[in-house]
Amino acid sequence: MTASPSHSPPLAERLRPKTLGAVVGQQHLLGEGMALRLAFESGQPHSCIFWGPPGTGKTTIARLMADAFDAQFITISAVLGGVKEIRDAVERAQLAQAQGRQTLVFVDEVHRFNKSQQDAFLPHVESGLFTFVGATTENPSFEVNSALLSRAAVYVLQALTPEDLMKIVASAQ
Repeated sequence: MTASPSHSPPLAERLRPKTLGAVVGQQHLLGEGMALRLAFESGQPHSCIFWGPPGTGKTTIARLMADAFDAQFITISAVLGGVKEIRDAVERAQLAQAQGRQTLVFVDEVHRFNKSQQDAFLPHVESGLFTFVGATTENPSFEVNSALLSRAAVYVLQALTPEDLMKIVASAQ
């Protein structure tokens, strides 16, 4: 008889920071008095786009933003999803709003959505139904339509330094 395989989450998920202070790197955004830190501290979520290389904390920061504002967190993958997933997110956000709860809709790889898919977010961002957070590895000025881009702050995340990576490795041990 063989032992059943372990169903523990992947290492990256186990190491994902649970607080803003535990995020490694991105001090130009998250350091004391910096733009994104101030946004968290304001108590008012706002739509934004995180632009940076893979593994720099885009998803983590979006999750922490939802936690900071006690918002429902809905993830849509632009690689796998489409207008149906956007409609589902809208329905879930409407239910949450009816219960007095905010919603943050996180769109991973937002640059992969076409113009009409990106446009589907506009009325809901404008009405305040949910806070839109997109993540992209591509320049949003070229890959995100101008209407959506004009309603979101763009935060540029930088690649982690060797020192940052050493901190992450040390925390894994």
